[in-house]
Amino acid sequence: MLGGVSVGSTPPSYRGHRYPAEVISYCVWLYFRFPLSFREVEELLLERGVTASHETVRRWCAKFGQAYANGLRRRRPRPGDKWHLDEVFVRINGEPKYLWRAVDASGNVLDILVQNRRDKAAARRFFRRLLKTTCSVLRVVVTDKPRSYSATHPEVMPSVEHRSHQGLNNRAENSHQPTRQRERAMKGFRSMGAAQRFLAAFSDISPHFRPRRHLMTAPDYRAEMILRFAI
Repeated sequence: MLGGVSVGSTPPSYRGHRYPAEVISYCVWLYFRFPLSFREVEELLLERGVTASHETVRRWCAKFGQAYANGLRRRRPRPGDKWHLDEVFVRINGEPKYLWRAVDASGNVLDILVQNRRDKAAARRFFRRLLKTTCSVLRVVVTDKPRSYSATHPEVMPSVEHRSHQGLNNRAENSHQPTRQRERAMKGFRSMGAAQRFLAAFSDISPHFRPRRHLMTAPDYRAEMILRFAI
């Protein structure tokens, strides 16, 4: 579990909560790591002898999820100078929306943004948000073929090399897969705000517990996971 110790410089406050930090952080870890509903987390707690309603679990995840995610983000190394950008269609409350995502060459999520469209205005908004939140020097940006990217790139980041090719952007496309799994488990998102809030925390917490297991021996994987649990 994430543990009750702060992962950033300003730890979240547990003052006034009935349950200890270990129980709260365990619930947050369960919800953001596995495709579970709040009621399923409630059931897992009950099996361990802890009685907390699904509404309590929801409030814990809303209050502490982003705080844990921010702490994990602060611990990450600075992103590289090559970024991959992609957008996917998502259905929110029955209406088509678009999830924009940027990752670095290591697959770390730099930012996500849920928007109504994927036109030039949407691309400009995401580019500017990305540059503001990362505050990093960028050398290359890799996208797929939508014209919104090539129309916005010279305006927002003219000194950055733009590579537009479907086969070069697998890293960003693969980064969408955990989101797709959660989207199916949650039977879609109810609103754009709810989707943005959930995915902002999910995009930092879930990858923290997903090291590249196929590149590790079993002992190395267990040691790495013990370290990540401690963090």
